[in-house]
Amino acid sequence: MPRIEPLNPPYAEPVGRALRRWMPPGVPHEPLTLFRTLHRNPELASRMFALGAGLLSHGRLHAIDREIVIARTTARSGCAYEWGVHAATLARQSGLGPEQLRATALPDPAAHLAWPPHLRALLDAVDELHETARLSESAWRALCTYYDDEQLLELLVLTGWYRTISYLANGLLLDEESWADPFPAQKGPQ
Repeated sequence: MPRIEPLNPPYAEPVGRALRRWMPPGVPHEPLTLFRTLHRNPELASRMFALGAGLLSHGRLHAIDREIVIARTTARSGCAYEWGVHAATLARQSGLGPEQLRATALPDPAAHLAWPPHLRALLDAVDELHETARLSESAWRALCTYYDDEQLLELLVLTGWYRTISYLANGLLLDEESWADPFPAQKGPQ
C-alpha cells in the first residue's frame, strides 16, 4: 500500500486535464499511480511535468539510448515500479527486446560485452554515476566518442531525473502497475 494515496476518479477538471497531458495519446491505461500521487501536490506535479515530458519527447538522445539509460538507472536504484512501466511501453517501442531489458536489471559481465560499444559506454556511465555520483575521465572519453555536448548534458540530467523518480516511487512504496513488466528476479546469491 502506498504511503500517500493516489487520487482516484472522478478527478476535478483541472487535475483530470493535467493527468491526460501526462499520459501518451491513446494509452488504454488509467494515469499512472505515480502521476496520480504527484497530483496530491499539483504545483509540484506541473513543475515536474515540464522536465519529464521534455526528456521523453524532445530529447537529443536516440530513443533506444534514452531507454537504456532509464532502464539501467531505475534498475540500479531498485525501482521495480518505473523499470516495469518503461519496459512495458517506451523501451519496447524504442526497439529493446526482452533479453536486453533483462540485462539492464541483471548485469552479466559476459552479456555486457554483447552490447554495441556506444550502449556499453552508456551502461558503464550509469553504473559509475550510480556508484560515485561522478564520471571518471575514461568513462567521459568513451561517451564523447559517440555523443555531442548537447547529448552529454541530456544524459547527465536524464540519469539524475530517473534517480529522482526512483526515489519517489520507492519512497512512496508504489505498487507496480498491473500491466507493467515484472522486474527480473535475482537468481541465487549475488
